[in-house]
Amino acid sequence: MQQFSLTRAEAGQLLMALELGEPGKLSDIMQRAWSARSQTKRPGEHPVLSEPLPPIAMKLMKSGGRRGLSLHEIAELGQLVEFASPSSTSMQNWVKRDFKSFFVCPQAGKKYSPGQAALLYMIDDLKSSLDFDSLRGLFGILFGKPEGGHAAAPTEKPKPIITPIALYACYAELYEEIKSLGRQGSRSGDQLEEAVRIRADKTAAQLSLRTKLEREALRNMLLVAVISVHTAYCQTLARRYSEATLFLEL
Repeated sequence: MQQFSLTRAEAGQLLMALELGEPGKLSDIMQRAWSARSQTKRPGEHPVLSEPLPPIAMKLMKSGGRRGLSLHEIAELGQLVEFASPSSTSMQNWVKRDFKSFFVCPQAGKKYSPGQAALLYMIDDLKSSLDFDSLRGLFGILFGKPEGGHAAAPTEKPKPIITPIALYACYAELYEEIKSLGRQGSRSGDQLEEAVRIRADKTAAQLSLRTKLEREALRNMLLVAVISVHTAYCQTLARRYSEATLFLEL
């Protein structure tokens, strides 16, 4: 059965379209994703999925210029992303407890901004590879000290190296590139690391960062994120074969 899904790159593009208030672009991205995963029954027919678009996809396509999402909507959208499994319950814990300082309040009225949604998706991607203390430290370096941080004075507060949406979009695109390379032949762990590092270096160098240390911090974060997503893929594959074996009638 063909089911609708999004790549992380497409999810990053959707968040950017929401951030910029571009409903037409958002709808185009969703339509392209739908067409890319569609099946055609007979030559000349319009491609159709075996199931309709999920409610959250339809809602966003008809949403106009909205820029905010509820935690439930963020979870619904995130569950369409390959190898991702965010839940509104977990996100509630993150915004109220584990990452509270990064979510002092929703930034889009009573809803969460696309940037906050990107941050939640990153936590979901990285939580199996890093502990929350490490994640909070990395976010502080990349996005600046959150509310309640320990900057000595407002004028001394470090400026963000990158925004959450930009980082999510960067490593999402980088992962798609690495995934494409992987289809061309098997790679050892060392070869994968080298391929990711080279491309992460290139991505960091293309951004207008102030210092070499900032480029290195971003490069390292891209490495961490891409390898974490690749790990999630491997874990999903392992579970799939495990479940298939358990249901064999031997």
